[in-house]
Amino acid sequence: MNQTGSAVLVTGGAGFIGSHLSDALLVAGHRVVVLDDLSTGKRERVASAARFVEGDLRRHDLESLLREERIAAVFHHAAQIDVRKSVADPVFDAEVNVLGTIRLAKACLASSVSQILFASSGGAIYGDPRGFSADESHPLNPVSPYGTAKLAGEKYLECLARGTPLVVTTLRYANVYGPRQDGSGEAGVVGIWMKRLLTGEDGVIYGDGGQSRDFVYVGDVVAANLVAFRKNAAGVFNIGTGVETTVNALYDEVARACGTSRKARREAEKPGEQRRSVLDVSRAAAVLGFIAEAPLPLGLRRTAAWFRDPASRAV
Repeated sequence: MNQTGSAVLVTGGAGFIGSHLSDALLVAGHRVVVLDDLSTGKRERVASAARFVEGDLRRHDLESLLREERIAAVFHHAAQIDVRKSVADPVFDAEVNVLGTIRLAKACLASSVSQILFASSGGAIYGDPRGFSADESHPLNPVSPYGTAKLAGEKYLECLARGTPLVVTTLRYANVYGPRQDGSGEAGVVGIWMKRLLTGEDGVIYGDGGQSRDFVYVGDVVAANLVAFRKNAAGVFNIGTGVETTVNALYDEVARACGTSRKARREAEKPGEQRRSVLDVSRAAAVLGFIAEAPLPLGLRRTAAWFRDPASRAV
């Protein structure tokens, strides 16, 4: 069990998910250090009670930071997260998501870090699920450089930690949405649509809108991280809802949450995106005792409320 009061590092802690996670770790009584290069993250998202370090995962002296701060665990959320950007520039994607993760793993091993919790992607690693949903033993068939890089990061962490005391916890997220996903610097269709619809612009659906995803609220993702940390749980866990929602149905729910009847504009499908994605989340329920609590309409209402009042830090 990880103890309250321990020091933790959140890479990418000025980003959408990482900033929520940092807030929750502070509330839980931990000393939080945030490392972020601010390429997509925002300094104002980092709580004043956390120590902020501006730095690039690929170049920063990670070992010195971990030693000086006496970091017990690392929540690794720093990443290039845009699937389309990974298609356009796979070299950059691999530099950040593969080489950056390797550098971090080596620094953790050299600094006696006890656990690394890796934010991976259930939405991009499995490819189209065989059957209704993909569990953790499903064949791994990423269809984008982003998914391939995340899978490589998982395997490097497992390989480098094998035979050492370092506990590796891999959390394969479904499609995460919620407050602070502002539609301007990070991937996320919910944030992009809400930003446009609430300012009177059109939301865009690429392709026929029959593509489907498992959409999970950011507060639930944070809760999964906290319980996996508290239980020091090793292994791979899908973190999602197990509910499949089409892009067309999602747009209707987003428009409803925004109080508009504006129809979506249609454009050609983008390359590098799979058709279906829905996760089997039974292992997280059985081992971690984690079940996502926020149904999609509720999560979208909370997200729309944040867009109307971005000063709120609430999850």
